Amino acid sequence: MQLGLIGLGRMGGNMNLRLLGGGHQMVVYARSPEAVAEGVAAGATGAHSYADLVSKLDAPRAVWLMIPAGEPTEQAIRELMEFLSPHDIIIDGGNSNYKDSIRRGKMAAAFGLHYVDVGTSGGIWGLKEGYSLMIGGQKDTVEYLRPIFETLAPAPDRGWGHVGPSGAGHFVKMVHNGIEYGMMQAFAEGFEIMRKKPDLELDVTQIAEIWRYGSVVRSWLLDLTAAALSENPDLDGIAPYVADSGEGRWTVFEGIDLDVPAPVITLSLMMRFVSRQEDSFAAKLLAAMRNQFGGHAIKTE
Repeated sequence: MQLGLIGLGRMGGNMNLRLLGGGHQMVVYARSPEAVAEGVAAGATGAHSYADLVSKLDAPRAVWLMIPAGEPTEQAIRELMEFLSPHDIIIDGGNSNYKDSIRRGKMAAAFGLHYVDVGTSGGIWGLKEGYSLMIGGQKDTVEYLRPIFETLAPAPDRGWGHVGPSGAGHFVKMVHNGIEYGMMQAFAEGFEIMRKKPDLELDVTQIAEIWRYGSVVRSWLLDLTAAALSENPDLDGIAPYVADSGEGRWTVFEGIDLDVPAPVITLSLMMRFVSRQEDSFAAKLLAAMRNQFGGHAIKTE
């Protein structure tokens, strides 16, 4: 199948390689000429602009965007629509807010275009392992794109699916990432508790390996945790700063809007905020209060 791909970063570049390996005809564009050159070297057809990319695709065209969510995606979709024709398909595989995807689906339909939102999980391992694809949009449009999804997924019959109308794909991916936050936080806390028990001489790298097989908590996330500990047991050189892409926040907001208690996901998000405070006024005030009511000692800097 023929597909246009905009965005050749860590995930987009690997998706291009996986699709080429599956026999698809790829037309690629990125702001970086070097990235386009790498895509061409791998077997894709290069483009130097949105207009050029569209001109090299046969109708009905399908164009997959793999670029940062928010304004970059919004601007790209609006510019791309100027060159597309009725019945062409826009696919957003980034981490867009599902509300934006619902709106963009309606906007595309007004121009006779089809819009598909794909929550894409797999990270840098997707090239080898395949991607988990949560897809929103019209059923017949998703079915038309089936060959693409079957190639990107871990297997043609698993790891991907049409989950609902426009916005559904990114909604499911949002919740997926919220759950991911909670799982990561639980692993991080558990391993730190073990490291704080020196009298038992625990080797957390060994324990991670033990848990990988037969344990109830065995998972790909644990596999990656074990790999990280094996490479750097004391995590030397890593700053205790944890970023968030925004989807954890959106999941918490949805929980509030829907009156669904989500304490684990919410607290895991709050802990990421804590990691970014080099000088916590709140922590200092807590220490001062303990000193005021109980005479507890204050540790000075």
